[in-house]
Amino acid sequence: MLDAPLVAMVATPDDIEALHAHVERAYRGDEARAGWTHEADLLDGQRTSREALAEIIADPRERIVLLKRDGDIAGCVQVADRGGGVAYLGLLAVDPRAQAGGLGRRLIAEAERLAVEVYGATTMEMTVISRRSELIAYYVRRGYAPTGEIRPFPIEVSPPLELAVLSKPIGRAG
Repeated sequence: MLDAPLVAMVATPDDIEALHAHVERAYRGDEARAGWTHEADLLDGQRTSREALAEIIADPRERIVLLKRDGDIAGCVQVADRGGGVAYLGLLAVDPRAQAGGLGRRLIAEAERLAVEVYGATTMEMTVISRRSELIAYYVRRGYAPTGEIRPFPIEVSPPLELAVLSKPIGRAG
């Protein structure tokens, strides 16, 4: 029910199965195409694994924030402490049927708050597939700026992909 309130919480091991299904639905396959932030036209296969999600959840330097509605995951975002006042925002995934409704903005704000309060971060960094100009523009509207740094894509694909780095001052720096 879309009228039910959204509740933000940090993911636990009990959330892994539902979280995995949510991430896959948001990023890959035909279901993802209902939204605008998917990678389904660029990449096939699994976006992440249950094991990778379990490792993130178990790591004290990382968190996955969930937005739940009636117990179902409506969105998620990963926050990782990179040290030196830098936090990383990743795995932002909103249910494709609920995109363009402000959930991404809320998740980003929650990730930034958590990065400041838990990790003492002053800068939030992220990477975006460089060919995703509409997604980069979305983050720019949220205060992120391309740094000019390009990183290799973590897996070999054809045609090759690369990641643009964006950053934003947060906390005392923001």
